[in-house]
Amino acid sequence: MSSLEERDVGVVAAPGSSSAGMGPGAAGAAVEAIAGVAAMQEEVGIRREGPEPDPDEPPPKKRARVPEGESGKLEERLYSVLCCTVCLDLPKASVYQCTNGHLMCAGCFIHLLADSRLKEEQATCPNCRCEISKNLCCRNLAVEKAVSELPTECTFCLKQFPRSSLERHQKEECQDRVTQCKYKRIGCPWQGPFHELPAHESECSHPTKTGTELMGILGEMDQNHRRDMQLYNSIFSLLCYEKIGFTEVQFRPYRTDDFITRLYYETPRFTVLNQTWVLKARVNDSERNPNLSCKRTLSFQLILKSKVNSALECSFLLLKGPYDDVRIKPVIHHHSFCNDANETDYVPLPISDSVECNKLLAAKNINLRLFIFQVQK
Repeated sequence: MSSLEERDVGVVAAPGSSSAGMGPGAAGAAVEAIAGVAAMQEEVGIRREGPEPDPDEPPPKKRARVPEGESGKLEERLYSVLCCTVCLDLPKASVYQCTNGHLMCAGCFIHLLADSRLKEEQATCPNCRCEISKNLCCRNLAVEKAVSELPTECTFCLKQFPRSSLERHQKEECQDRVTQCKYKRIGCPWQGPFHELPAHESECSHPTKTGTELMGILGEMDQNHRRDMQLYNSIFSLLCYEKIGFTEVQFRPYRTDDFITRLYYETPRFTVLNQTWVLKARVNDSERNPNLSCKRTLSFQLILKSKVNSALECSFLLLKGPYDDVRIKPVIHHHSFCNDANETDYVPLPISDSVECNKLLAAKNINLRLFIFQVQK
């Protein structure tokens, strides 16, 4: 029998035999068999572990992970979860939710309510079609706080900042923010990044201009200042009139009796200066489908309902109500009322933009304050 066969026999016989009954040859074969098995295990272990790494060589590459494009970064996934369901953008201010939890930014929420008012329909959530209104929807403060902590990119330096601190960074801290020369008031047109401002101002030629050269620039500034002061002076002059009246007016929505109904607003009758008046308002000058227009305006007219014996010359203006947040720039209008001319022309309500108009349209009623000044002859 060869030595390999002896090892096999020794390995098989070893478990069933004792050391006392084992002869010298069998014991030696068993020892050799155990040593052979240990050597084989050591060889297999070396193959599995491989050679020891050389400290001078770069570390081996890790196993490739699933690319982030498939699962997306956490911020990107949060963007898709917290975005507005209408404009698909992250809300910048208040966040509203319908009864089923779908999110809408404040601008889109107000726009949906304004559209429903123009179309004489019930406003619905664009996702689940449940009814929405200022009473049914509420703000989601948790989402507002989460969005404020998400990173966003500065438009000037392209660095990442939390949304809650981005505005302060862009206005006060960013070295690449666009700024203007301090000599702009005397005609310097320069504007550029903030970190270049000291170098420009040290070389700006406008401080060395003569008085004659500056007179033209100062003349234009004076004209703009006169236009602003004219309004304030006119208001103060009207406050000196003997007969002044004001009241809170509430515009309520109505529909015309035409085949294609149009939205208009009208106030209940009210009394100012011992006369009865009514205010009417219309959207986009009563165009056919104002809901299809992105630009929206409101215009109004003042109607005298009382009969007068002589012409009643008045100045009037509309301001925002005491509890509204809409921005209205005061404009003074004049009209001479009589029995044959008891209505003014429609004049635009001086609101800043379509966003402010949507705020008014989304409200149940439009609450403003009317001032009437009777001109003394």
